Formats: sequence, C-alpha cells, structure tokens
Amino acid sequence: MRKKKVTYCCLLLWASFFTTVTAQNTNTPMMGWSSWNTFRVHINEKLIQETADAMVTRGLKDAGYKYVNIDDGYFGGRDSNGYLFTNKKKFPNGMKALADYIHSKGLKAGIYSDAGSNTCGSIYDADTLGVGVGLWQHDDIDCKTFFQDWGYDFIKIDWCGGEATGQSEQQRYTDIYKAINRTGRTDVRYNICRWQFPGTWATRLASSWRIHTDINPRFKTIDQIIEKNLYLSPYVSLGHYNDMDMLEVGRGLSEDEEKTHFGIWAIMSSPLMIGCDLRTIPEKTLSIITNQEVIALNQDSLGMQAEVIERGKDYLILSKTIQKREGKLRAVALYNRSNVIKKIRVDFDKLYLSGKVQVRDLWNHQETGTFTEYYETLVPAHGTALIRLEGSKRHDRICYEAEYAFMQEYLPDNKQMAHFAYKAGASGDYIMKRLGNSPSNWAEFRKVYVSKGGEYQLKITYFSGDKRDIQIAVNESEYKQSGLCSGAWDQAAITTVKVKLHKGYNTIRLYNSNGWAPDIDKMEISKSR
Repeated sequence: MRKKKVTYCCLLLWASFFTTVTAQNTNTPMMGWSSWNTFRVHINEKLIQETADAMVTRGLKDAGYKYVNIDDGYFGGRDSNGYLFTNKKKFPNGMKALADYIHSKGLKAGIYSDAGSNTCGSIYDADTLGVGVGLWQHDDIDCKTFFQDWGYDFIKIDWCGGEATGQSEQQRYTDIYKAINRTGRTDVRYNICRWQFPGTWATRLASSWRIHTDINPRFKTIDQIIEKNLYLSPYVSLGHYNDMDMLEVGRGLSEDEEKTHFGIWAIMSSPLMIGCDLRTIPEKTLSIITNQEVIALNQDSLGMQAEVIERGKDYLILSKTIQKREGKLRAVALYNRSNVIKKIRVDFDKLYLSGKVQVRDLWNHQETGTFTEYYETLVPAHGTALIRLEGSKRHDRICYEAEYAFMQEYLPDNKQMAHFAYKAGASGDYIMKRLGNSPSNWAEFRKVYVSKGGEYQLKITYFSGDKRDIQIAVNESEYKQSGLCSGAWDQAAITTVKVKLHKGYNTIRLYNSNGWAPDIDKMEISKSR
C-alpha cells in the first residue's frame, strides 16, 4: 500500500461538486420528514407547521430535504357523499391550508392512506376515526381530494386493511396507481407500504416500496433491514427505489450507529425520510444527516443501489458506481457489524479499479491519500467508514453473482419461482434457485458491459443433483446447455459456452421454458483467445 499527496486542485473540485448536490432531482430518492416514528397518530396542525419551519431554519431544506409527510392520524371521517374530511380538533384549518403552508416554505407535502377501508392507526393505536377512511371503494374520489383539491405531492399507501378487500396486492396497488394517474397529476410520488419487498411488479408502478416490517431505534433492527435489502438492487431504477423505512436518527442510537444507519441508507439509494422531532433534533445528528458528501451518494444521477462485494462473518463491504456507469469512481461502505473495533480492507480489484486509487473519507471530508491494490482502515463497533475512490484505471467486470440477476417473477413469498437464497460454499454465499419451468420465470443480467466486442467465453457455475437444461439468450442469439448435473446439490460444477458480445452493453437471459434449470451460483465472462 502506497500513499501520495493529493493536489489542492482536486480538493477545489470536490468542494465545487458538493455545493451543487442539494438541488434534488425528482428522479432521485425522496428526502424529507415523516410524522409516524415519533408521533404516530398524535399529530396536529401546529406540529406539522412547526416541523416545516424547522426544515427551513435548521438547514435541512438547503441540504436537500423537501418533503413534509403527514402520516396516519389526520382523518375525521367521510361525509354523506363519501368525501373525506379532517379531524377539526387537530387540524382546524383543514388539509388544503396545511399543504399550502408547507408549499409556502418551498417544500412539498405528503399524505397517507390505506389500500383497504381501515388504517393502521385504527388497528394498532385505537384511533376509531381511522375506520372507513381508507381508499377501498373510494380510489377516484380520494385521489381527487388528495392531489387536486388539497394539493399533496406524495402518498404512502399502507396495507393494514388491504387484505380485507379480497384483491391481490398487485391488483389493489395497480388500481390505486391508475386512480392517481386519472387525476392528471404526473408529479405525485407513490409509496407502497407492504412491509416487505412486494415483488417485481411493484417496480413498474411505485416511486418506492417498503422492503421490511416497521423500523425501530435499535441497532439490531437497523442491521436486519440492511440484510434484507442486500440483494434487491436489480429492482432499482432511476425514480424507483427500495424503501428501507424512515430514519431513526435522533432517537437514541449511538453516533456510530447513526452514521451506519444514515450512511447505508444513503449508499443503498433508500429514501431519506427523517422520523425524529425536528424541533429538538440533536446537533450531532443534524451534522450527520446534512453531510453533503454522503447525501450526494444517495442523490447520484445514476440512481443505482450499492451491492455487496464482500461479506465476512461480522462485516460487509458495499460498493456503488457513481456519476458515470463505466467510469473510475466508486463509493464504498465498510460496515462493521460486530461489537468491537475492526480493521476492514477493500481490494481495488473487486471494484474493477487498478493503478493508483485516490481515497476520500466522506464523514470527515478529507483526502486520505493515493493507494495501490487495497485500502484498509479501523472501523468502530456498529460503525461504517464511507469512502469515495477514484482509480487511474478501470477494467471490465468479469463476475456476475446470480443473486443479482433481475428475476422476472420474483416474489418473496413464492419459493416456487426464481429467487435468491443462502448457500454454504457458494460464491458470495448466495445462489439463484427455482429458475425455469415456465416461459415467464426467467432471469437477466442487464447492462453486461465489455469494452471490446467479439467472441467471449461464458462460464456458469451451478448446482444440480440431477440432469437439467438451461437456455441462454445473449442479445439476439440463443444457446443451450443440456443435461447439466454437478453430481449432488451441495457440489458445484461449471459449464462453458462461447457467445458473441457487442461492444458496450449486452443483455444475458437465463431460462428454461419446459423444465427446471440448475441452481445458479455465478456467471463469469472472459475474452476468447
């Protein structure tokens, strides 16, 4: 490992870059505040107005936080014509006046409902005014109220009453999506709050979707949510994100735990929705969540989610390409899950970088130097080092882990369709199971990039205890490998096929329309000699 001084010019460029990231793009993850974590149904007009004020005076608006989201607890009921009205004791001037107040601060206003008839607050917080006010059988009238009459810009749709509708989740949330579109508002952000990844279908509808049950201010829960989101990056695209839930910063976590919480949410492109009381937010917490260099990872124009490049017994290394998809910049999180300080090392080859690599510490806004081969640092217990790397050279990616393929029929509850699963001894400890047996149950590696077109070897590592076939579509060409058997389900084997790749991006689809394919561990690409 070698170190070299960083030039003053480089520092000036960094300063210039991070003064421009606060102008939030509507296609990047949402940033703002939500009332639920701290206040649940105990909200009122004065609280929301003071929160909007605090967003401005505490510098959060300038840092990029734009949304003030009013969660459950504002309902008063429905009138004889089916229109919603507000709890007048809590919100004497009504919801339109409150949205207008939020907008007057240069902010955006968010609202809440349920896919069924009854809200979560009516079930778990004994809020009787939450009964009968959900969207069920009122999709058009409520969406008109929310987005045309009241002027809200975001909606979170819960599922507490959803199952009672008798519709599938996909159908119910699709109906709501269509109702929003019928209002003529094209700028409304739509969140599916189903408490787990809903399935591939959600990525075509929503701006964001929850991937886990409700968060709480305990490190164990933070770690569980991170784990849940590690292999969901294929379903993220610009404007559509995995929602790891509202931030629990300012609610009892240690400083290092808050840095992990905020930093991992940022690099994984989750919406950044603050859940504490902004009127009393601690200064230390405020400094963490307004760190422009960390926010820039979240708001990066590529809209990509970080992936695991190494996982150990008690640590994770996550990497995210930023600014240019095939460029020389990487954001990296070195996450220490253990209860003791730990030295964590990242090898540049795993980031497809080589030569001299400049490393910057994003928490401390410092250039740490220029290194070759690897970088390592001490990371505190429950802490995360966030670094930005710029290599002098990059090389094409050669290994694609199967757990990161886009699985067309992926549903967390349906293990009969393609899904990722833990596998001891597999590369990265995960594989793709239950691929095939249907024309629609396929998986794709998208944007497979090669800098030179031509003939390549495609090497697929698989597990199979019996003979199975796999079909491979590479751009416009089809290939097939038949009778693949590794000898046992806990024993790996490799099959190799020669394929033609275009210079630039390629799509590689794995499938078997008529039977089950082997379990897939990884795909590797090398130029044929």
